[in-house]
Amino acid sequence: MSATALQRCPRCGNENSGDSFACSFCGKRLRIEKIEKIPFFKRIEEDWFNPYPWYIKILYLIINPSRAFWDINHLRKKSPGLLILLLSSLFYGFIGLIIFSRFNITSGGIPVDLVFTSVYSLGFLLAFFLFGFFYQLLLFYFLIWIYTKGANYSVGFTQKLEKRFGLGKQKKEPFEHAKLSPFSIYKGGTLLQKQEAFKSKMMLCAFTPFMIINLVKLIVVAIGFSTSGVINLGTTDLDNFFRNMMENPLWAVLDVLDAITLAVWVPILITISIRELSNSSTYRVLITSYIISIIVSIFIFFLRPTLFG
Repeated sequence: MSATALQRCPRCGNENSGDSFACSFCGKRLRIEKIEKIPFFKRIEEDWFNPYPWYIKILYLIINPSRAFWDINHLRKKSPGLLILLLSSLFYGFIGLIIFSRFNITSGGIPVDLVFTSVYSLGFLLAFFLFGFFYQLLLFYFLIWIYTKGANYSVGFTQKLEKRFGLGKQKKEPFEHAKLSPFSIYKGGTLLQKQEAFKSKMMLCAFTPFMIINLVKLIVVAIGFSTSGVINLGTTDLDNFFRNMMENPLWAVLDVLDAITLAVWVPILITISIRELSNSSTYRVLITSYIISIIVSIFIFFLRPTLFG
């Protein structure tokens, strides 16, 4: 079926472009790919009325991403993408706190008091949190940009978004969330969202696996980071602490976890988010996303020792 042909929805009777995989008016599936037999990739055809709470969205992003992105796409403003980034960064902070707790702090050979140690501990928590936040922020938005480029090549992502949602700055509408149309994402319904409105915020949810893996890394560090000793303030001990911490072989295991997450898990979620936004083929987006993910994960894995080792 050519991209210029039209197909009529058997449920609502409206005409859709020939390359549509779901009706742009009622959400009925018009073309079913074999990959949709896998629950993770099955398109949702239910009527939508209200957004799920943020914690349900995050749960579905882990166990049923198709349902999660189906819900998020109807009201992208309520996407938990930034919350996921913050939680993921917070786990980074606790990793730093656990590492620091393995050492005793002294000043001139005398153990410092509890208040001073607590301030230092809070500083490590904040430092690792900020590092995790800015590192992941840059990484995730770079990946969103490159995934978008790949989707443009495979399914004409940007053009499909322009055709489906239109362009231009979103105008403020006098509607309450409770009054949203069930088909508010479609041109056939009440169009409350323009193409660019919170698109990246929705795609940011595709990096939920990093939040889960950072929690796993937190547990691994708590169990496996056995390095301990004394840090004497005012000496080179603190410099040696950072050097020895980064040279710990445990980081190689954590780097492998990151690489596997990016190469295997993230492409599935980014594919579903792009598919939901553009109403396009799952297969074609998935292939491109996996190619990009594998290349980037290999590059980051071998670059990280140079940056942080």
